[in-house]
Amino acid sequence: MSTELQPIKPKNFWERPEGVTGGLFMAALLLGGGFLLYQALPTLIILAENTLYLAGMLAALAAIVYIVLDPKMRNLVWYVYKSIMRWVTGIFVQIDPIGILKSYIDSLKDNLSSMNTQISSLKGQMYKLGEMIKQNQKDIQNNLGLANRAKETGKEAIMVLKARKAGRLKDSNMKLEDLYKRMEVLYRVLVKMYENSEIMLEDIQDQVVVKEQEYKAIKASHSAIRSAMNILSGNSDKKYMYDMALEAMAEDVGQKVGEMERFMDMSKNFMDSIDLQNGVFEEEGLQMLDQWEKEGVSFLLGGDKNKIIAKANNTSDVLDLNAPQAMPSKADRGGNQYDSFFSE
Repeated sequence: MSTELQPIKPKNFWERPEGVTGGLFMAALLLGGGFLLYQALPTLIILAENTLYLAGMLAALAAIVYIVLDPKMRNLVWYVYKSIMRWVTGIFVQIDPIGILKSYIDSLKDNLSSMNTQISSLKGQMYKLGEMIKQNQKDIQNNLGLANRAKETGKEAIMVLKARKAGRLKDSNMKLEDLYKRMEVLYRVLVKMYENSEIMLEDIQDQVVVKEQEYKAIKASHSAIRSAMNILSGNSDKKYMYDMALEAMAEDVGQKVGEMERFMDMSKNFMDSIDLQNGVFEEEGLQMLDQWEKEGVSFLLGGDKNKIIAKANNTSDVLDLNAPQAMPSKADRGGNQYDSFFSE
């Protein structure tokens, strides 16, 4: 599977909420129109016998054929239809991209608070686990030393007892060290997600402030007549293009927020399955983390996902649990990540 994220493709009309409304309305229109045509057929046959009425019907049919065959008229009718369906859908569903982005800002703030708590809890568990591993290593050496002294003094029973205890501790430590590696992956990912989410939150807040004002200005200068003239002349409607850019941005944020929440749920389930007091943990938690590692690319981490996993598995790259979380400046990270969505 490719490790590069594919650019987000704008959703077509049928993939948006208003597309559902449009589909239902069109189905009702076709069924209702077909029924009315069937009911009116005898009357139409009688009217067709009158030359004047027949000319009128042929003119109406010609107008319909013209709309169907002429690309500009077809686009104009389609634009009007989509606009009406969007307006109807907006009465019942939040489809305003600025409003959606504002709701994502609130969700991100809550998620960052929860993630910070998870990171602190995980760090505490890793400290405990690290101390357990160190203590086990000391106990292993101690028991091996006692076993050697017992062997030298001919105390076979004590030698066997201490050697077996050292073996059990060694087996236990192997499992605990593997668990620590898994927890290290979890910790590195959570910290990176936290950093990226903080950056994303800052970028979204900046964009919403600016784009909300721009959007109001565009809507104020927008008119149905101007849009119709743009479409008939073959030009793109500015408001429509701005809507598409905002929706693409909202789609990108939604995917990242969704991934963030899913990973937080997985990490919580993983942590809940660990009982350091008794030195036990459920294999299901490890399997969930392994599955996540093997999955494709990450919207929120991008190419950093594989780097994080590689670092956690690199024995020479020791994790410093006391290292401060640093968020790079806008200059270092190349400005606002969503500027490109609105580039001409």
